[in-house]
Amino acid sequence: MSHGDEQGYSDYGDTGHTRTRLPDHDPYGGAPRRPSRSPSRGLITVVGVVVLLIAAIAFANRGDHPGSNSPTRKSSLPQTSPTSPTGTHPVQTKTNGIPSNFAHTEQGAESAAANYAVALGSADMFNTASRHALIDRLYTPDSAKDKQAALDSVYTSAKFLSNIGLSKDGIAPKGETFISRVIPVGTKTTDFSGDTATVAVWYTSLFGLSGDSSINPVTESWFTTTYELKWVNNDWKVSDFQQKDGPVPVGRDQQASTATDMTKAVEEYGGFTYAR
Repeated sequence: MSHGDEQGYSDYGDTGHTRTRLPDHDPYGGAPRRPSRSPSRGLITVVGVVVLLIAAIAFANRGDHPGSNSPTRKSSLPQTSPTSPTGTHPVQTKTNGIPSNFAHTEQGAESAAANYAVALGSADMFNTASRHALIDRLYTPDSAKDKQAALDSVYTSAKFLSNIGLSKDGIAPKGETFISRVIPVGTKTTDFSGDTATVAVWYTSLFGLSGDSSINPVTESWFTTTYELKWVNNDWKVSDFQQKDGPVPVGRDQQASTATDMTKAVEEYGGFTYAR
């Protein structure tokens, strides 16, 4: 499997298709789409219940904060669940803009995997110099050389670049902005033995060209990539990976933003440092 497939770029190739719910009027100049459905009574009821539930939880937890007049009991505190944020604070150091010096623990491995997924799914992978720097930084010394050759073959493929609308140098057409961003949703360790770890990262990705004349508009996809990590030189490094589709949530009837709004959002909203 190529690393390009890992981040979902096969959506623009010959082997896969991504179903995308489009707006009533295509912001990229296409034909009008079918009208979106009006919310059903059942949906309105569900939304109402969710709002009431959130309000009830907020009200019930008012006394759990320091300074409250109500006594705080350990049993009244909300309990950690698999879907709640947990773990230690993000690392304080970065190397070439990427978090580094993760803890030599299971949580440290999960934090490393989440941040590495973001870096390896970024637009920097389409520039030779920055791609080589990322590979040297994130992969183990034993695998970096082999991975660099394999990834260079993918990211310099004329057919691959043409399919996603980039030039042979990986540059977007004039007036368009190339967007490639990974947003981790959660991590899970499936194996940990001190100096090795297997960590799955579930994430959504934004990928495509934002521009009024774009024929490959920015779309959203969902994947889970499982990274094999090794503890090398006092940090976690990637030795291998496997990627699969999903889990994919049900899409909502939301109108897609215009190309201008999408470009502006990506330029103005920075990414995060992720920690478990």
